[in-house]
Parts: sequence; C-alpha cells; structure tokens
Amino acid sequence: MTVTASAPATSLASKTTLSIIVAVSVCHLINDVMQSLLSAIYPILKVNYGLDYVQIGLLTFTFQVVASLLQPAIGMYTDKRPLPYSLPVGMGSSLIGLIILGFAQTYWLLLLGCAFIGLGSAIFHPESSRVARLASGGRHGLAQSLFQVGGNAGSAIGPLLAAFIVLPRGQWSVSLFAMGSLVGIFILSRVGRWYAEHRRANAGKAPASTALIFDKRTTMIALIVLTVLTLTKNAYIASFSSYYTFYLIEKFQVGVQDAQLLLFVFLGASALGVFLGGPINDRFGAKFVIWFSILGVLPFTLMLPYADLTWTVILTIIVGIIFSSAFSAIVVFAQELMPGRIGMIAGIFFGFAFGAAGIAAAALGALADQTSIQYVFWLCSFLPLAGLLTVFLPDMGKVR
Repeated sequence: MTVTASAPATSLASKTTLSIIVAVSVCHLINDVMQSLLSAIYPILKVNYGLDYVQIGLLTFTFQVVASLLQPAIGMYTDKRPLPYSLPVGMGSSLIGLIILGFAQTYWLLLLGCAFIGLGSAIFHPESSRVARLASGGRHGLAQSLFQVGGNAGSAIGPLLAAFIVLPRGQWSVSLFAMGSLVGIFILSRVGRWYAEHRRANAGKAPASTALIFDKRTTMIALIVLTVLTLTKNAYIASFSSYYTFYLIEKFQVGVQDAQLLLFVFLGASALGVFLGGPINDRFGAKFVIWFSILGVLPFTLMLPYADLTWTVILTIIVGIIFSSAFSAIVVFAQELMPGRIGMIAGIFFGFAFGAAGIAAAALGALADQTSIQYVFWLCSFLPLAGLLTVFLPDMGKVR
C-alpha cells in the first residue's frame, strides 16, 4: 500500500522537474524585481527626501542586513524541518514592503519597507534553492544557474520598469508591482504542493549523508574563501546597483532615464553571465569557473574608471557577464563541500554575503560623500583581486 501511494508522487516529481525549476526561477525573478525597484528609485527618493549618499546606503543596508541575519538561521532550521509552504509567505512579506515603499511619507517608513522586503528574501531563498536542487536530476550547476538567472533577470528588469513606469508616475507607482507578487504567491503555493509531495514520496528513504568530504580544517578554509569571493563580487555589484546611475550622471551628464537604461544593460549582462555559468560548471567544474570569472574580470574592471561613455557601456557588459558567471559555481561548490546543508549554504551565500555587501554599500556611500562617486568606482575596480584566493580551494575532481 505504501508503494502504491508513493508511486504517483514519484511520477509527479519526475514529470514536473523542469517546470518546478522554471517556476522557482520565475518567482525568483518576481522577488528580485521587487528588490531591485528599491535601488532603481533611489534618484527619486534622493530628490523627494533630500537624502545624502549615506542615507541611500542605509536603505540598502537595512534590506540586506535583515536578509543577512535571517537567511542562515532560516536555512539551518529548514535543513532539519523543511517548510514547503513557507515560500508564498515570503512573497507576501515582499508584497507588504512594496506597498509601504509606495506610500511612505517619512524616511523611517522607507526603512521599514526595506526591512519587509529583506524578510521576504530571507524566507524565499533557502527553501527555493533547496527546491531547485531537488528538481535538478543531478545537474546541479544547470539547476542553480536557471534558478539564479531568474533573480538576475529580475534585478535587470527592475531599473527598466522604474525608468518607464515609476519615474514618470512617481513613488506611489512602486506599489503597483505588488500585483506581481500575487502571481508569485499563486505559483509558489503550487511549488509548495510539489515539494510536499516530493517529501512524502521519499519519506521511506534513508536521509542523505551529511559527512564532510574533506577534513574540517580544509572545509572551513574553503567555505571562508568562497564567502570572501562572494562578498567581493556582491560588493562590486552593490556599488553598481546603488550608485551606477549617479556615476553616469556625474561623470557623463546623462539623464536619469538613460542612466536607468544603462543600469538595465549591466544587470542584463549579469543575468546572462549567471545563465552561462551553470552549464560551464557542469562541464568543466566549479573551480575552473571561479578562476575564470573572478580573476578573469580584473583587467576590465581596472580599465573601467578611465573609459569614456561608449567604452564604459561596453566594459560593463563584459564585466557583468564574466563576473556573474561565478555565483552558481560558488553555491554548487559549497553545497558539495557540506552535503545535506542546502538551506544553510543558501542562507550564507544568498543571505550573509549579500548582507555584508549591504554594509559595503553603506560604507561606499559614506566614502562617496567624502570623496566622489568616481573615486568609489576606481577603488572598487581592485576588488576582483580577491580571486587569487581561489588557489586555496580543494580539488573536487580528486574526490569524484
């Protein structure tokens, strides 16, 4: 009777694997559109509230630190007690955050809206990353890149939507995008049902081994290196998402709408890089992708502060593609380092590292107030030097 009952669920899981990955990717897009709208409306908020760069950085800081503090804790909890239906709850939190941002009249309400969006992100990422891995069929790099490309595409679309919808209509129009989160809640409710069926179908199987594949010292060094690499990558991306529009306006005197379009170009290139990184990881291994991505981007970041407008656009496309290709590889590498801890790994790399990048964004804002945006971008051009730490990562090929 047990076999008969579990067979339909197993069949359901095998038939819907690709659709589940696409579903969580689409919801990742919706989630990150909502997140990116925050940084995309910074020029509006700066004018409406008379904000300086420190206050703008604190908005990013609030969102990312809430996500940073909660994601690892949520991930560790759900590793032991999975919560299939927590996904639509996270999307609902982001919905509330958008409505607050749309109608806020004071700075502290803006901070509260950022906190709700951060909470939604903290709930969404660990469990959705686990779902993507469960539905991967063993192609972990491809599944993780498909999942992540949804987020990057959402981050890229956000400034575009801001340029054509929010900027002409004003701050209140941010709340219109709460309708997208309603779609996300519906999709994630269906994903949660699949996830629950998958768990029931595999309830009788022995749990996956959580034994470390390397000794504890090697594992901890590798995890620290991966976290630092993610931190430097995210700090560089955060400098773009928070201040690239101001950099273009200050250095090249472009209009706000044109600056938003160029931010979309950079973030779109980043989404393409994430998508390409997964299949390359499955073919050549995560360490190769990390070497190529983080260190290989260095010549282009170093040239960027000295480029004219045309070359700035070209170089940002190259930087976006190469730099972002590493993220899926980093997450898969970390998941293989620490088997059975998918939620915790997702919490660290989607949460802690992004929160640390939020701190970096606030610090860069303070530095920009004391110096200039152009100086900040020159300083950030050296961040990919951290890619040299890849030499301390162990060789996964030997384990296989």
